[in-house]
Amino acid sequence: MKTLSMMCALIAVLGLSACNTMQGVGKDIQKGGAAVEKSAK
Repeated sequence: MKTLSMMCALIAVLGLSACNTMQGVGKDIQKGGAAVEKSAK
């Protein structure tokens, strides 16, 4: 039972960190697109 709860906690932590990472990547891509658009104008 102890290992099951540890595995659930580990999966939850990894899932939350992946969401933050994907959000950061999205912001970086958005900033890159804005720079390209600005240079095109």
